[in-house]
Amino acid sequence: MKGQKYLNLFCQSCGMPMHSADQFGTDKDSSANRDYCCYCYKDGEFVQDCSMEGMIEHCIKYLDEFNASSGTQLSKDEAIAEMRKYFPRLKRWAK
Repeated sequence: MKGQKYLNLFCQSCGMPMHSADQFGTDKDSSANRDYCCYCYKDGEFVQDCSMEGMIEHCIKYLDEFNASSGTQLSKDEAIAEMRKYFPRLKRWAK
């Protein structure tokens, strides 16, 4: 599984694209969880116990990295606004 490429998989907590199996979170039995990334989900539990707004505050710390890898130049305010629109669609935050 390691090294295989996956298309259109995004962490259902933080929205991070997951392109390889080593980016997947893990379930309690150490199997790969394709819904959540390794930064959000480990051993069947969320790494951070936070609200959606707390996750946005955490993710905004990586804006420079996101802009560099995606070829965008979002401002902090633009990125926060986009996350507030996108995150409610993710499995962890959907009502």
